Amino acid sequence: MLEVKPIPEAGLTIAEAARRSGVSAHTLRYYERAGLVVTRVDRTSGGRRRYRKLDLDWIRIYTKLRATGMPIKVIRRYAELVGAGHGNEQERLALLESHRDDVLARLAELEENLRLIDRKIGVYRGRLAAGDADGLWAPGGAR
Repeated sequence: MLEVKPIPEAGLTIAEAARRSGVSAHTLRYYERAGLVVTRVDRTSGGRRRYRKLDLDWIRIYTKLRATGMPIKVIRRYAELVGAGHGNEQERLALLESHRDDVLARLAELEENLRLIDRKIGVYRGRLAAGDADGLWAPGGAR
């Protein structure tokens, strides 16, 4: 079972936050500059960033949204809505449902592509098992 260390009250350095979140320190800085952070990242008296649990939770969400193809512009809008607080839940829901529809469409396309790959694998296995793989199509008529 994965043990998750609690985040110290003082927060995590950018290096520690990067390690825990699986994104680089550069990416963390970018998220902040791009307006993707819902709350303002705390700073030490020396100006160094300190990340809290809420910050890491949001980084995880952003990472998943990006991994599913959500554009930064849309993630930024989502972050703005969340940061604005109550009253815009319908807009947040619509944004997430629209993205879900996009992801489902891409999944359907990937599944169709996978079926074609599986058919080709079946053809190759069958031909190799039958000993007549030289009958498979090759560009330029090469056999």
